[in-house]
Amino acid sequence: MPAPPYPEEVRARLAADAAELIGRYPQARSALLPLLHLVQAEEGFVSRTGIRFCAEQLELTTAEVTAVATFYTMYRRRPAGKYHVGVCTNTLCAVLGGDRIFADLQEHLGIGNNETTEDGEISIEHIECNAACDYAPVVMVNWEFFDDQTPQSARRLVDDLRAGREVRPTRGARLCGFKETARILAGFPDERPGANDESGAGGGPSLAGLRLARGEALPGTGGTKVVAPRHEAPRPEATGTGPEATSHEGTGTGPEAKGTEAKGTEATGTGQEGTEA
Repeated sequence: MPAPPYPEEVRARLAADAAELIGRYPQARSALLPLLHLVQAEEGFVSRTGIRFCAEQLELTTAEVTAVATFYTMYRRRPAGKYHVGVCTNTLCAVLGGDRIFADLQEHLGIGNNETTEDGEISIEHIECNAACDYAPVVMVNWEFFDDQTPQSARRLVDDLRAGREVRPTRGARLCGFKETARILAGFPDERPGANDESGAGGGPSLAGLRLARGEALPGTGGTKVVAPRHEAPRPEATGTGPEATSHEGTGTGPEAKGTEAKGTEATGTGQEGTEA
């Protein structure tokens, strides 16, 4: 059966928001991803009604909208909790404990993957990558980072959320509900005072590679510079660029190998005798 429409007052409100989003793009259908976040902000997931609404606004078929909504994993197809907890189980996080964290949370909360607790507070999902390997294992709550997690810290996290205690992400803005987060992802401003100033920047693990590239020594390394800075000549024994590495005999770059003498050109076919052949 066709999906039911939104109640008229809800539809009118969402239509005004949708018009603003669509107006940002030269082609209306380019606004589909923000519109899906918009309807997710309304119901906590992308429902059949939400898909119908997006299709009507963009003059698409519901099949076209569904194809996009089911491709991107940030769009939920069943109601999410007020706090949606994503546990990275991709390679690095898994090796460092992500699989154990996810299994422990399922047991602790009594729910499975993509399920929500009876009080509607917590839903959990295993996700492929949080793009935060330098802080593995990582858990995200409503797409805010909680770094360097353990099964014990993850249990405390969800318990604090269910109890209504304040929880601060490791980096990034303070938490808001899943629906509020979805509206921000749709492209509307975060109206909470000071929230936009809390986004932070890369921490020590993220900047380690930059420091190494600059030739700096990292803390705890005893002053060892793993990568030589660009303004310093590399050590021959470390890089293989010294005289020993570039000798005629060792690398084959001398006259005998390159054929720059008369006799050598016979081997390469680039000298007088070689070109006649």
